[in-house]
Amino acid sequence: MNHEHIQFSREELSRYNRHIIIPEFGLEAQQKLKAAKVLVVGSGGLGSPVLLYLTAAGVGTIGIVDFDVVDDSNLQRQVLFGVTEVGQPKVEAAKRRLQSLNPHIKLNIYNTQLTSKNALSLIQEYDVVADGTDNFPTRYLVNDACVLLGKTNVYASIFQFEGQLSVFNYRHSNGAFGPNYRDLYATPPPAGLVPSCAEGGVLGVLPGILGSLQALEVIKVITGVGEVMSGRFYSFDALTFESRTFNIRRNPANPLNGDNPTLKELIDYEQFCGVRAVEKRIKEIDAIEFNDWQQRGEDFQLIDVREPHEYEIVNIGALLIPLGTVLANVDRIDRNRKVVVQCKTGNRSGKAIRELEEKFGFENLYNLKGGILGYIDDIKPELTKY
Repeated sequence: MNHEHIQFSREELSRYNRHIIIPEFGLEAQQKLKAAKVLVVGSGGLGSPVLLYLTAAGVGTIGIVDFDVVDDSNLQRQVLFGVTEVGQPKVEAAKRRLQSLNPHIKLNIYNTQLTSKNALSLIQEYDVVADGTDNFPTRYLVNDACVLLGKTNVYASIFQFEGQLSVFNYRHSNGAFGPNYRDLYATPPPAGLVPSCAEGGVLGVLPGILGSLQALEVIKVITGVGEVMSGRFYSFDALTFESRTFNIRRNPANPLNGDNPTLKELIDYEQFCGVRAVEKRIKEIDAIEFNDWQQRGEDFQLIDVREPHEYEIVNIGALLIPLGTVLANVDRIDRNRKVVVQCKTGNRSGKAIRELEEKFGFENLYNLKGGILGYIDDIKPELTKY
């Protein structure tokens, strides 16, 4: 990051004026920001504030890695996007929004999943990585790639009402590296123990708070201003407004950079964590589309995975196969035509489809989005809701 020759236009000097007039920050720190390259992994709940504030602050080159598309359910916390971007690739929507915020910086977008195959070549091009991912395989992947390449990893994670933050693999002025994710968590939790945000939920403002703190630490790492959160682990409880900071240290047994390193290259992180980094997208159909199929006599099978007592309250003539019995009743599910699976709200039916696709290779299943309640709201308001 050679910053001495960095020049600013009059517009940039005006834009960054409130940084430049801080005595402890000044023009030199702003030059360091413009010379820097930061890769943000994930542009969701954490990535949104990280990207907005690093863009506004004037980081010269920002890379965004995300393979996802904008969904309605993202908008409760992913403040980078609006309703007009629903269905669009996140990286493209993010680039447009960030360019409108600051046209003086360079944005590189990678509409792809970060994997063991591409992580080293992508991260190699950047000075600092901000990890905004939401699953264990990708966290270990980002960490290991950063350690192997000698890059700083600014980490945060969130769940329900709690957030965590640290700066991993930071190179101190004496040349020594600070702790990394594997010093804190030598092994991943057992598969299924920690639910994802999609399963357990998250208070929308929490990633805004943690992502802003991540952006702060990225700026400190780049500029050398202040004390970086290396060797410290910060935890924030949104319900009690309590925060705690723990000291963490290098572990001699760390397989990456301990006393006897055994990990010299990236591994299969999904296998290591026993979970998939990315849930394969399932096909969906909303109530209006489903009604169209009914009206025009489309040939399909309808399956209801609710419990018998729910089915008795209200049903739409589907074949009842409760979720717990789906795998035992595979032979009753048609493979040669479209199959619509429904439940009360669309969650259990989505789970049934994932299991059938993974274990039995089904490719003709459609989830009724919003479930029977959505169908009643949009199509048949005369039916009983429960």
